[in-house]
This record gives sequence, C-alpha cells and structure tokens, in this order.
Amino acid sequence: MLNKQLCHYYVAGFILPYIAVYLASQLFKKDLIMKKVLLLALSIMLFISKANAQFDGYTWKVITTTGDFLKREEADFVNVNGKFYLIGGRKIQEVSIFDPKTSIWTTGAKPPMELHHFQAAVYKDEIYLICAMTAGYPHEKPVDNIYIYTPKTDTWRVGATIPQDRRRGSAGVALYKDKFYVTSGILDGHYTGNVTWVDVYDPKTDKWTKLADAPTARDHAHAAIIGDKLYSIGGVQSNAKENKGLQGVVAQVDVYDLKTNKWSVADAKLPNPRAGNGSVVVDNEILVIAGESAKQRVAHNEVDAYNVKTGQFRTLPPLVQGRHAVGAIYHDKKIYTVAGVGNAGGSPLLSTIEIFSKD
Repeated sequence: MLNKQLCHYYVAGFILPYIAVYLASQLFKKDLIMKKVLLLALSIMLFISKANAQFDGYTWKVITTTGDFLKREEADFVNVNGKFYLIGGRKIQEVSIFDPKTSIWTTGAKPPMELHHFQAAVYKDEIYLICAMTAGYPHEKPVDNIYIYTPKTDTWRVGATIPQDRRRGSAGVALYKDKFYVTSGILDGHYTGNVTWVDVYDPKTDKWTKLADAPTARDHAHAAIIGDKLYSIGGVQSNAKENKGLQGVVAQVDVYDLKTNKWSVADAKLPNPRAGNGSVVVDNEILVIAGESAKQRVAHNEVDAYNVKTGQFRTLPPLVQGRHAVGAIYHDKKIYTVAGVGNAGGSPLLSTIEIFSKD
C-alpha cells in the first residue's frame, strides 16, 4: 500500500508537472513572455517537489537503549559534539546523556537548583539555560540568572544576571552570530503575565539589549532561526488566573528580521495549534513536533513542517506516542525526541525515546 501511495505521489508531484509545462510550452512557442512564465512555473514546481520529497519513507519508532534516563518534563534535549543531553526539568534532576552511536545512557551532574521551562541553546560546546523557571505550578518563578552546563567537565556554573525588568520564563531562545535572541515568555508561571518582549544577550560582553516587541505574546514555545530570520511557532498564552488553561494556543507564525529589527506575520498558520512542542530546523523547514492543547486530553503526536521559502506547512508522519514538554534533535539525517508527558498536564511521565528515520 505504501509503495503504491509513493508511486502516486511521484507521478503527481514530479511527472505531471513536467508534462503540463511541456504541453503548454508547445502552445506558446512564439510567445517569449509566456515561455518565461512557464519556465518560472516549472522552477517553482521543482522547488516544491524537492521540498516535499524530504523525509519520504521516514517513520517514527521507539528504540531500545542500554541504561535509562530520568523521566522528566519541561526539560530540553540538545546535541553537543554528537552526544545528546537531556537537561533540566521539574525537581533537581541529573543530566541524562545519550550516545546515539551506542544507544547507551549515562548520567551527568545535577544543576545547582531546579530549572525548567526553557529552550536550551549551545554556544562554544556549552549548554545555556536562559530565562528558565523554578518552583511549582501555577506560580513558577523566573530565575534571576543564566545557568550554564559544560559537558566536557560535567560541571555547572551560574552565569550572568538577567535584568530584573526582563526576567520571565518559558521563553524561546535561539543563537545567531554568537548572540542569544530571547523571545516572549511569561512572568508568573502558568498564572498570568504573557509578554511580547524580545532581547538579545551577548555572552562576550554580558550585555542585554531590548529589541522590537513580537506581534504575539506566547509561552511554552520555541524559537528557530533560518538565514537571517527568527521564527516563533506554536505556544500558548497561559492564563490559569482565569482558568483558561490551554485554551489560548497560538496558531499565528511570527517572523523577525534579524537585520532590520522588524517583525512580520506569516500568511500560513500552524494547522494544529499547540504548546510544549519540540522543534528542529532541517534545511529550509522548521518541524513542530508533538505538544499539548485543550483540543484533546492525550498529548499531540502530530508533526508539522513549515517551509520558510514557500511559506506553507505540510504534515509529516506522527509520533508513535503523543507527548509534550519535550525537546528534539536533528542529527545524522535522523530526528530524536525523548521523555515528556503523555497527556495534557503533568502526567504520565514517559520513559521512551523515539527516532524518525528510514531505517
């Protein structure tokens, strides 16, 4: 069945466009303008076909590993020199370290305090946790400092102090030209205080700079950078104060031009709005992986890919199990995601790692 579907896709996506353009070109042999239009149309179709062909034949599966990781939520999962670090989460948890070559888990040092609700970023082979939170639901508290983990020495240190008027948690963080861009977040856990703030932090000078506010407030969302633009996709406007829970999931895609310090809003919207998702960048696509929403009790298993060139989403095969409060890694043409929660809310904690591959 799968081979037949792939065959139909190949015919529809690759062969028919060629035939259509060829036949049309014969009708307009003497019309140079129309010929140019047709060539442009063919180029666009070829680009879209190539983009849609990525991940053909890929599926998600749960893999067997040696050793265990500590089950956790509101953590992140990042790659440093080919080893994967499951870091942070509620409670003070050791770092769980995964070697994808051997499928073996080992254990690293505990952080100096509870750190959760952050998007980790890697800079000079160290893992930076910026605008994390601590304490329990619904009044999780933004931490005062950046926290940094060094895999080489398996040690933690306290980094720069975050300006008091810019402290928040559950923000998006992405690295661009050796500077950290911090987007949106929330002031008071899940309770209230969604913000549109955007800052850039320079680790060389310890300087924070305020940038143009984002069009949309959101928390529990990741930031992603492709080229000279930053993208905010997914997330929620948490509001336990008014008992709204996950009702305020965000479908809008916000785009920040890193050169001009200006925001715009994409035409496309996230097809399945949700928060607490993982994300990875693969070429010109941002993959939004899993998440949670008020739409369903079970965590989402959907994977939506946003192509920054075409400005469109497409749907990829779903995870084996829905999960949220997760991170994801793209490595060696495979995607990994691990841990998190199986239902909306805080339970059950999951003990599996999934891989998206052709194997």
